[in-house]
Amino acid sequence: MRERQSLEDGIKAVIDVTRALDDNIELIEMGGEEGDQGIVDEAEAAIRSLAGEIKARQIETMLSGEADSNDTYLEVHAGAGGTESQDWANMLLRMYTRWAERRKFKVEVLEVHDGEEAGIKSATLLIKGHNAYGWLKTESGVHRLVRISPFDSNARRHTSFSSIWVYPVIDDTIEIDVNESDVRIDTYRSSGSGGQHVNTTDSAVRITHLATGIAVACQAERSQHKNKAKAWEMLRSRLYEEELKKREAAANATEASKSDIGWGHQIRSYVLQPYQMVKDLRTGVESSNPSAVLDGDLDEFMEASLSQRIEGSAGQVVADID
Repeated sequence: MRERQSLEDGIKAVIDVTRALDDNIELIEMGGEEGDQGIVDEAEAAIRSLAGEIKARQIETMLSGEADSNDTYLEVHAGAGGTESQDWANMLLRMYTRWAERRKFKVEVLEVHDGEEAGIKSATLLIKGHNAYGWLKTESGVHRLVRISPFDSNARRHTSFSSIWVYPVIDDTIEIDVNESDVRIDTYRSSGSGGQHVNTTDSAVRITHLATGIAVACQAERSQHKNKAKAWEMLRSRLYEEELKKREAAANATEASKSDIGWGHQIRSYVLQPYQMVKDLRTGVESSNPSAVLDGDLDEFMEASLSQRIEGSAGQVVADID
């Protein structure tokens, strides 16, 4: 059913764009015959606006990886720097939440580890939507923020780092076997604002895979049993994502080196002071409106990084109007 819905959505998108293009071409011809330049200008503007939608659809056609169509987990981790980095991690959490909401994806908060004074030390989101992993998979890496710190009474400029880690939700078509003897399971009390039952029992669960050191945690449910089941799903997804990385590296070592997602590899810089600029260090894409980017306007950066990863160069769609 999911594959059928995906095909139906793709076909409908092509039909809608084709119909809109044909209708506006007819309006241009009609306006030219009647000498109505207003109609011509409006139709030409509508055709230009289709370029962005066509570009997004073009990128989506290239999201043909094994797990690209799946839902995804997104983890945020504050780097060194205490409160400053923890506040930056919280800003990133909000940015990706807003991006997902713009696409009408569903967002669930599975785990949040609050900072001592402000922000968060870490958080895990479950983002549900078609091609959620495909769109977000190139966002893994270290994100750098330069700004005047709101926590510095001397108003000095600070540089903060936080990391993003994205891995797909695996469905029942993918089998990942993990023995309980290969993991360590810890329980602890959930963090947060509290309330009835919450914070009164060891309901939160963390599972660590001993061989790889991969650790996942869930505290979204009140039941330890439900949190444990969700944590197992997350662990299997992380192990699957590791396998996908190995396959990609083996298939194309050169491309894998371009998209290294290890901690310490900075992928994007967000500068709020002394000038306003967001720059992706992999593709060179820039934006002079960091407020919009931090509010979830990330499509331009994602499209460029996906094009580079899939094609080796950024894709471009140009609408020519005679």
